[in-house]
Amino acid sequence: MAYVIGDDCISCGTCAGGCPVGAISEGDSKYEIDADTCISCGACAGACPVGAISEG
Repeated sequence: MAYVIGDDCISCGTCAGGCPVGAISEGDSKYEIDADTCISCGACAGACPVGAISEG
């Protein structure tokens, strides 16, 4: 199951830099994870400084 970024996202971009498959991009109000590209490795969740990323 793909990870999702919640409303607590502060748009710092740390998660995008840690994604091994490039599934994270900057959205209008927060970063977003492309569910079709996400490999559910959890690297983004571990990198997020505010805990805004969880399994969807």
